This record gives sequence, structure tokens and C-alpha cells, in this order.
Amino acid sequence: MTDLLLLFLIGWATAFATGLGAVPVFFLGERAARWEPALTGFAAGLMAVAAIVGLLLPALDDGSPAGVALSFAAGAGFLVASREAMRRRDARVGSARALGAAGRRSLLVVLVLFMHSIPEGLAIGTAYASEQAGLGLYVILAIALQNVPEGTATALPLRAAGASNARQFWAAVLTSVPQPFFAVGAFLLVEQVSGLLPASFAFAAGAMLALVAVDLIPAAFRPGLRISATAGAAVGAALMLALAALLGV
Repeated sequence: MTDLLLLFLIGWATAFATGLGAVPVFFLGERAARWEPALTGFAAGLMAVAAIVGLLLPALDDGSPAGVALSFAAGAGFLVASREAMRRRDARVGSARALGAAGRRSLLVVLVLFMHSIPEGLAIGTAYASEQAGLGLYVILAIALQNVPEGTATALPLRAAGASNARQFWAAVLTSVPQPFFAVGAFLLVEQVSGLLPASFAFAAGAMLALVAVDLIPAAFRPGLRISATAGAAVGAALMLALAALLGV
């Protein structure tokens, strides 16, 4: 019970890290948009390295290659299917003219990031269940750090739609609400089902790498913004590699 409570609180801590990403928008306003490509690139580099080092490689160490490959594909498929559901939701929201262009964009961003938080919560719970020293802390820090740029991405369209600072902050936190619940669910599942840890690792890795490939990279590496996005990705990747060395992951 103590482990579950601590994990639940950790999940909420990573969720509130998303709210921190809204803070620069409070002070910089629309100027914060200049940092969005670098921040998104940072999240992409960070998440890609964390998914490979913290999830995929441990899965291959403990599981069969075929089982890991199947779970990895299932995780990637889950993310792609979720994104397609959000695309259809976008089409329905786009027809609601009363929201206005800025309102539709802000709602879509919140919905998409809300879905993205599910594999992130699974990664937290799975890593927490692992007995490998430092791995749980590594994945938790990775999710918390990459949540900050997501908070900025949430706050920018909300500010354009006229939302208050408080609404921007809480909307950013809302996008990560699935994390504590799915973290606890993944932890309980892995604890109860023997041998599920490698499959859970691979599923979370597949979902996170699909998120990087399908959403973060296209959003960051747009024409005219690739230098700042590349710099952000390099910093994010280097940070996670250094953290992996420090924690012995």
C-alpha cells in the first residue's frame, strides 16, 4: 500500500510538472512561441533516449525478442490509433464554429496531450515495478522533464484564445491527469502477472517512440525552425544519456 501511495503521488508530481511549462507563457506571452520548436525538440530527444535506454533495452535483457517485438508493435499501434481518434475528434471540433479558431486549436492540443499521457503513465508504473537499480527514477525524471514542454504547448493556444493564467496552468496539468492512474494500473498488473515486465516495458517503449516519430518530430522540425529543434533534441538526448550514466541504468 505504501508503494502504491508513493507511486500515485509521483504520478501527480509528474502531472504538475506539465503545469510548470505554462509559467513562461505567463511572463513572455506570445514571445514564448519562439521557444516552442526548441522545447519540442528537447522533448523528442529526451523521450527517444529514455524510451530506448530505460524501456526497450531492459525489455530485451529480460524478455524474448519475439515477445518484445510484438509488445513494441502493440504499443506503437496503440499510439497511432489514439492519434487517429484525435484526428477524427479534430474534424468534429473543427465543425463547431462557435469555438473560434483559437478555441478549437487549444481544445485539440489538450485532447491530444491527454491521450499522450497514457503511455507515459504506463512507463512510470512499469519502471517503478522493476528491480533494476536507478531505472524507476530514470524514467520518472524523463517523464517529468518532457512534461514541461508539453505544458508550454498547452498554454500557448489557450493564451491566444484569451484564457487566464490559472486556466492555462490547470489545463496543462489536466493533460497529464492519466499519468498517476495508469502508473498505478501498470504497477499492479506487472506485480500480479509474472513475466509481464518485459512486455510492459516494450509496449510503453513502442508507444513513446511512436509519439516521438508521429507527433514531436513533425511539430519541432518545421521549415525554418530546424536549427533550434535540432539543438533542443541534442540537449534532451545528451541530458538523458548523462542521467543514465549517473544512475547506472
